[in-house]
Amino acid sequence: MTPSDAPVFSSSEDLTAVCKRLRRDIVTMIAKAGSGHPGGSLSAVEIIVALYWKVLHHKPADPTWKDRDRFVLSKGHAAPVLYAALAECGYFPKAELDTLRQIDSHLQGHTDRTLTPGVEMSSGSLGQGLSFAVGAALAGRLDKAPWRVYALLSDGECDEGQTWEAAMSAGMFKVDNLTAIVDNNGIQLSGFNKDIMNLYPFPQKWWAFDWNVLEVDGHDITQILGAIAEAQQFKNQPTVIVAHTIKGKGVSFMENNVEFHGKAPNAEQLAQALKELA
Repeated sequence: MTPSDAPVFSSSEDLTAVCKRLRRDIVTMIAKAGSGHPGGSLSAVEIIVALYWKVLHHKPADPTWKDRDRFVLSKGHAAPVLYAALAECGYFPKAELDTLRQIDSHLQGHTDRTLTPGVEMSSGSLGQGLSFAVGAALAGRLDKAPWRVYALLSDGECDEGQTWEAAMSAGMFKVDNLTAIVDNNGIQLSGFNKDIMNLYPFPQKWWAFDWNVLEVDGHDITQILGAIAEAQQFKNQPTVIVAHTIKGKGVSFMENNVEFHGKAPNAEQLAQALKELA
């Protein structure tokens, strides 16, 4: 499960330190940009670290390596967490994080595969990533390729019908080289999911679409890695990991705070956030 040509860490303490660095980078780049989505970026940190440091076969020096595992960020507004990880792994200099959302920057508010090394899918409208991931996984199977596909979805985008069309097709075609992970932080845009579009019973919906369903604490890297390992061995069904997370995780005034779905911290708030993440 060790990635290729990427940082390798042996202990949970090392990975915890990486998570803190990524969280500091996330709040700093969004504050500098004056816009962005801190809440859903912070909630996905442990998922991204588990993938890029322990699971994905990838080569930062060769982003288009043909045998790489494909990671699809369907929740594209959480681009800051992916950018922070890609920079940490060496896909581009960390100094570029300061250019988030600037004109002509490689790092736009939503991911763009034509601009940023390591990005597999250009994103914008939510709900499209799982379809892309299903197509990539089917292509890999047709080619008898060794790589796997991992897609990170938000729970809010599971309001979208296209997500369930993709889920239905993946179940029907037994796309077992695909693992979807849902960042289930309970908040979307302007409110709580339960008040906007109640998803529950959520795991049972995936089961009904013929998926292998696992649930984990999305901030426990050991649980995440265990679920991914189980998904890799599971045959004849795609796997979805419902990762229960906290929006804005790691910054006290952002946690479970609807306001910070898409709001940048001001200078005072940034200072407080960095103090908490020291």
